Amino acid sequence: STWDPDLMARVGEALGRETRANGVSVLLGPGVNMKRSPLCGRNFEYFSEDPLLAGVLATALVRGIQSQGVGASLKHFAANNQETDRLRVDAQVDERTLREIYLPAFERVVKGAQPWTVMCAYNKVNGTHASEHRWLLTEVLRDEWGFEGLVVSDWGAVDDRVAGVAAGLDLEMPSSHGLNDARIVAAVRAGELDEADVDAAATRVLTLVARALAAQAEPATFDAAAHHALAREVATRTAVLLKNDGALPLPTDAAGTVVIGEMARTPRYQGAGSSQVNPTRLESALDALRERAPGLEFAPGYVLAEAAGQPGQDRTDEELRAEAVELARGRTAVLFLGLPAIDESEGYDREHMDLPASHVALLRAVRAVAAKVVVVLSNGSAVTVADWEPDADAVLELWLGGQASGAAAAQLLLGEVDPSGRLAESVPVRLSDVPAQLNFPGERGAVRYGEGLFIGYRGLDAVGAEVSHPFGYGLTYTTFAYADLSVDAAEVTDETGDDDVVVRVTARVTNAGDRTGVAVPQLYVGRPDSAFARAPRELRGFERIELTPGESRVVEFGLTRRDLSHWDVGVHGWVVEPGAAEIAVGENSRDLPLHTVVDVVAPVVHLPLHDHSTVGEWLEHPVGGPLLRDALG
Repeated sequence: STWDPDLMARVGEALGRETRANGVSVLLGPGVNMKRSPLCGRNFEYFSEDPLLAGVLATALVRGIQSQGVGASLKHFAANNQETDRLRVDAQVDERTLREIYLPAFERVVKGAQPWTVMCAYNKVNGTHASEHRWLLTEVLRDEWGFEGLVVSDWGAVDDRVAGVAAGLDLEMPSSHGLNDARIVAAVRAGELDEADVDAAATRVLTLVARALAAQAEPATFDAAAHHALAREVATRTAVLLKNDGALPLPTDAAGTVVIGEMARTPRYQGAGSSQVNPTRLESALDALRERAPGLEFAPGYVLAEAAGQPGQDRTDEELRAEAVELARGRTAVLFLGLPAIDESEGYDREHMDLPASHVALLRAVRAVAAKVVVVLSNGSAVTVADWEPDADAVLELWLGGQASGAAAAQLLLGEVDPSGRLAESVPVRLSDVPAQLNFPGERGAVRYGEGLFIGYRGLDAVGAEVSHPFGYGLTYTTFAYADLSVDAAEVTDETGDDDVVVRVTARVTNAGDRTGVAVPQLYVGRPDSAFARAPRELRGFERIELTPGESRVVEFGLTRRDLSHWDVGVHGWVVEPGAAEIAVGENSRDLPLHTVVDVVAPVVHLPLHDHSTVGEWLEHPVGGPLLRDALG
C-alpha cells in the first residue's frame, strides 16, 4: 500500500544485504499472486488485487534484492490464490483471464528484473500441476518472456519429477534423497525423457550455484539500527488512513488521550507460516506513545492468545471491557484492534472478513462513553468495516506493519508523519459482494475462476457494488486538487511496438491544504463501447509525489500499445481494439475528477475464417470478402 517503487527498491537492498549477511544466496520471495479473494490465508504476503501495481512494486523489490549479489525467487507461478486444498487443487482459468490478470505481474518482474529463480506453485492449472506445466514453465516463461534463470519447486510441490524436468522444472525442493534422481535416469534410459532436458536443468542448477558462490565467499554485514529505521519508515508509508472526522492528529502531548487494546502492548506485526521471521528489535505502540507522553494510561480491553502472561490477560473479555470503558469515559480513546494471529496464516484460508466479536463489542462500549474514538487496525488482509466504522471518529489501517510498526503508529497518530498509504485492495461492504466468492474455494479438488477478469475493483465496479473504501483510496492530513487534464493520442499501426507510447496524459496536482503531504495520482482507462467483456476501468499508471502547501506539479503518464491491449483468444495475442477510450485521473478508482474520451485508431483484427464462420464474417474479412463476392458472382 505504499505505491512507492523507490521505497521498495530500498527495502530490497536491505533484504538483500541481510540475506547475504546470513549466508543465504537466494531469498524466497517476493510473491506476486493476485488477491482474488479477501479470504486467502497468504494475502498478507502478496501485493495487490491489481497486476500492474503488484508488478511495478515487485520489480523494484527484486532489483533491490539482487543489487546485493543475491537472488530473488518470484512466486508462486501461477494461479496460486488460495490455501484450501493448495497441494492439489485445480485452478480452472480461461486463457484471457490468465493473460490479463494472473500472469502480467510475473511477466513484468521477469522482463524488468530477471529474478535468479522463479518458484512454481503447488496447484494445478487447468488440469496440469504447475510443477510439470510445460506451457507455463517453458513456452510462456522462457520462450515468450525470455526468463534466463532457474525454476524451483515450492517445497513439496513436485508430483511427477520426470514430467517436471520435461516441462522445465530445474530444481526440486526439498531433496528426494536420490529417489527422483533414479527415476530421471531410468526415464532417460527408457527413452521416455530427452537427455537434453536433463542437461538443461543441470546447467541451470550449476549456473545458480556459480552465482551464489560470491555471496558465500564474501558475506555482508548490515546496520541493524539503520534497517530498523527503514522498517519504521516503511510502516508509516504503508499505513492507510481510512476515516478522519477531525480526530487525528492527536495533540502532540496526547493530552486527554487513553490507549485501549492489547495489540498496542503486544503488537501483531507479521503473518504466520514460512514467512515468519525473528525481528532484530520490536517496538510496541504503547511504549512509543509513552516515550512521547509519559504516564499515558492503558487498558488491554480484550483477551489475546499471543499475549498470555501479560498483566490482565488472566481475566475475561467482559472484565477487561468494563475496565476499558471506565478509563475511556469523557476522553479520546485510541483503540488498537485487529485479527489475532490464529485468524490468518499460510496453510488455511479465512472463513470471514470480520473483526473478532470481542473487539467490536469493546469499540461499541467505549463509543458510548468516550469523547472521541480512534481505531488502529492490525491485520494482514482486508477486514469489513461497514458494521462498526460509524462508531469511530478515525480509522487508521496499520496492516501487519513489521517490527517498527509501534513507533510508526505513534508518529502517525501524533502527526509527526502524515499518512500516505493507499489501498492496494478494495474494502467491500460485505464479503458476498466479491464476485470470486461465488467460486471460492471450490469443491472436489477444483476451483473455477468463473468471475474471469472481474476480481477486486474490476468486479465490484462492474456490478455497481457499494464499497466501504475503494481501490487506491487513502486520506492524508491535507487535501489535493486535480486540474488541467491533457491527452494526446497517436495512431496504432502494425509497426507500433508493444512498449511504444501511443497516448500521453498530463494532469496538474495541487496541495490545497496547510500541511505537506503525499498525493498518489492514478490513471485509469476504460473502453465503454468495447465488443469484449471489460471492467469499467483499469489502473494503467500511478505516481507518488510529495507536495508542500500550495505546491503544484504536473504529472505525466505514457500509455503503451500493450496498455491499450486486451488478450484476444481468437488470435492468441495482444490486440488493440479501435474505438473510444475513457482516460481518467484522480485519487482512487472511484474518485476520478479528470476524465475525457479519446478515439483509439488501430488496425482491425480479423479472426481466421473456418467452416463455421458466418456469411457476415466472410464478407467483412479483407481476403475472404472479395473471394466470396466473386464466387457469388
